[in-house]
Amino acid sequence: MLPVFRNVERTSNDNGASATQLAEGNPPVDPLLWLTGAASDEPVNVPTIEASDSTFSDGSDLHEGKYFNTKKDLKRKLSYIAMKCNFEFQTRKSNRSLWVIEYIDPNCSWRLRTSKIVPESTKFVIRKYVGVHSCSLLNRNANHRQATYVVIGEQVAPQYVGVEKGPGPKGIQTFARTKLGAQISYYKAWRGRKHAHTLIRGLPEQSFHVLPSYFHMLEKLNLGTVTRIEVDGESRFKGFHYMRKVVEIDGTFLKGQYRGVLLVATAQDGNGQCYPLAWGIVDSENEDAWTWFLTQLKEVIGDTDELALISDRAPSIKKAISTIFEKAHHGACAWHVAQNIMNKFKCVDIMGSYWSAVNAYIFEDFTGYMIEISNRYPRVAEYLENEVGFEKWSRCHYPRLRYNITTTNMVESLNSMLVNASVRTRLVDPDRHDINL
Repeated sequence: MLPVFRNVERTSNDNGASATQLAEGNPPVDPLLWLTGAASDEPVNVPTIEASDSTFSDGSDLHEGKYFNTKKDLKRKLSYIAMKCNFEFQTRKSNRSLWVIEYIDPNCSWRLRTSKIVPESTKFVIRKYVGVHSCSLLNRNANHRQATYVVIGEQVAPQYVGVEKGPGPKGIQTFARTKLGAQISYYKAWRGRKHAHTLIRGLPEQSFHVLPSYFHMLEKLNLGTVTRIEVDGESRFKGFHYMRKVVEIDGTFLKGQYRGVLLVATAQDGNGQCYPLAWGIVDSENEDAWTWFLTQLKEVIGDTDELALISDRAPSIKKAISTIFEKAHHGACAWHVAQNIMNKFKCVDIMGSYWSAVNAYIFEDFTGYMIEISNRYPRVAEYLENEVGFEKWSRCHYPRLRYNITTTNMVESLNSMLVNASVRTRLVDPDRHDINL
């Protein structure tokens, strides 16, 4: 914004700019030519003007008699104007029916007085407004008090509608600097981002409150759906009788305000597609949590001799499965076994033989690959046979139909898909923009 200088003396020129026009602060068509005198051959008398002698307008559309629905709307508008014009104001008087503010420099003429239309109303009207600053330009400040995290969050909130992530704190800093004219700290940008999330997606407490209604609609609109709420919430979907009888289970950390762990059970249909069976939210990944989750899962899928459960070799999962599923067989994720081999024995060069043994259908082929491993790393062969057990990771030794499911890749893929949503443990009501589980 170009400040308008007062008390500039100049005779009329070929451009038609009279002394009266200049004195009133009305520049010719090109203000740059007017200031430099390049538009005319006549001499230009532009005295040295101190910053304290200048005036500038805030450039807003505010005027006396303008109405605002609430005092909050009025404050938001003024904060935005202050950020755009890089000036600060302070409150001189404020109560439920009155708000009087002025520039931080008491010698400046900028000020505003608003009050309620009537005491019973929430609407505020501008009673008196002086929008021209008579203070020093040196007082203008981009690091001002009106650039609060609430105002910043309100300005960036639209950028989080219908997207997974939206801008991070550094992106918000750039937005505030380029669009709002405000310099803000990383921490204020982070708080502004959090406030924007709340405006768009709601609070976690609100989501937990609507869980009963959400589950009711699931059961009503998806016949055969089973839902149950215990503590924070849990839901499971029927349909397993159409799936291959191999279930992968795993957990992933939630990163929202309440933390916790999301436990997931996934199956595979006859077309090789991933079919999520159940989700469970628990405080941590321990034996009690897995026992609770698997107990609920058993009610949905049952426990038969055909059933295979695949997971990593965490002791809490192993013990919970042996307690809840007496007929099903527990298999180990071959990828996790491979990671243990590389970390424990440092033998990456035999992984090709290991994976061949994992996928072998015929016992003779499996034996040949194990001989290769035993000849080079006897300790690895002993580990696979005695500590892990062939029946846990080998397809040909597995006592159930395992198909081509040798790892927990399906459930890991589901966790990967949910990684962005894992920071938001919330549901959103129909009036909002998205649903996050």
